[in-house]
Amino acid sequence: MIINYKKISQNLKFEGRAFIDGKYVEAIDGEKFDNINPATGEVLCTVSKCNHKDVDLAVKASRKAFNSGVWSRTSPEFRKDVLLKFAELLRQTGEENSVLECLDSGKLIGDCINEVANDAPMHFQWYGELIDKVFGKVGPTDPSITSLIIKEPIGVVAGVVPWNFPLMMAVWKMAPALAAGCSVIIKPAEDTPLTAIKVAQIAKEAGIPDGVLNVVPGFGDVGEALGRHNDVDAVSFTGSTEVGGLFMKYSGESNLKTIGLEMGGKSPFIVLEDAKITDDLINNAINSAFWNGGQNCSANMRQIIHSKVKDEFLDKVSKKVKALKVGDPLDPSSNMGSMISKKHLATVDGYIQKGIDEGAKLLFGGVSSGDQKGFFAKPTLFDNLKENMTIAQEEIFGPVLGVLTINSDEEALKIASNSKYGLHASVFTQDIDRAFHMAKSLPCGTVSVNTFSEGDIKTPFGGYKQSGSLSRDQGTEALDQYLQTKTIWISHS
Repeated sequence: MIINYKKISQNLKFEGRAFIDGKYVEAIDGEKFDNINPATGEVLCTVSKCNHKDVDLAVKASRKAFNSGVWSRTSPEFRKDVLLKFAELLRQTGEENSVLECLDSGKLIGDCINEVANDAPMHFQWYGELIDKVFGKVGPTDPSITSLIIKEPIGVVAGVVPWNFPLMMAVWKMAPALAAGCSVIIKPAEDTPLTAIKVAQIAKEAGIPDGVLNVVPGFGDVGEALGRHNDVDAVSFTGSTEVGGLFMKYSGESNLKTIGLEMGGKSPFIVLEDAKITDDLINNAINSAFWNGGQNCSANMRQIIHSKVKDEFLDKVSKKVKALKVGDPLDPSSNMGSMISKKHLATVDGYIQKGIDEGAKLLFGGVSSGDQKGFFAKPTLFDNLKENMTIAQEEIFGPVLGVLTINSDEEALKIASNSKYGLHASVFTQDIDRAFHMAKSLPCGTVSVNTFSEGDIKTPFGGYKQSGSLSRDQGTEALDQYLQTKTIWISHS
């Protein structure tokens, strides 16, 4: 069945108010800001511009709900049933929610369907089904003692999420935190608040009690207010390394709340000399650099290619890059949508110009013309990158692929490791021993071999170095951010 996404978009109703204590409310000070469709530059709606007063209101609602036990002290089976209902409602509203995400973010509609209609409900289902399988322990003790080690929800959790995967990143925080029994406050990025705001009402319809899930839209001051609030027990943040560092500071200057960080990356795509330059490899190379317009923390912009296969690689990659169709994200035939904002497009263009100025060889693309409707960047291909060039070191967050040439595995490791980041890497080789050597030697949180992949819901995702903290999203490990450990020591004497 062919779905008319344009028609769905024309019938959407936009909700831009905050969701606090089970209802939509305007910001206390009454301020609003325009929400822009980045593919057209047009205003979609206005959104409540919350501040510290609204944060206080949301935290009070969250704390009241948590302390009451209306969610935090319910049985795992109860929370499971509600989260499964939530997942089902998200599936039922998936197409409409996906179109909303597309309009709000400029992401391709196909990607929005995958993330919003499929992956988001799957996360609530997975964590809902997991939570009644989390066991405590009985410690080995003298017969006169019983020691119990149990897990309890950490309390009020703030999820501060980015604009590149708006609902998916919110769900990465919400699903395990709610499963654990926490109360959750989501602060969506100011560029993309609409799906999180809408989903909060769907959560209520599923049976999430008032105050357990709140959404507070606004700018950086809202995130700071959450980070500094003495009644917030934990913050889980996805975004830039610079802002992640601020949350560490906010914690240190307030109540020493737990901080989980998933931040930037400069991930390498390594092709060793024995790799076959197949269509699959080339498709992975393109996807790793241009998926979501390169607006992805694990984008493999640095493509480190052995000299023996470089010419074949470049020839095939060039043809693919030139064939990419940049256009209306609601059009299923588009291969790439827009950048998130005019400001971000200028940043991406600035990096492309910097690459040219520093001597990288521009093969295709370049700086955008600036005269088009919407904020569209050109897919750009560079050769002859050097490892210390700006575009080989700093996160561009745009559709840029740059090739660095190597002549050995150790040179590949040296270049790949020359980064302050450590989020992801891809390695292509036919030799399993080389694959394991590279995977174990690369200082990053995820290594995919003979594919570009971040894993899936069952595997933890996070980074080394300045890409993250010890916390992880996804997998059973995600629960660790939202549970604390208690020892109960009972004497029978």
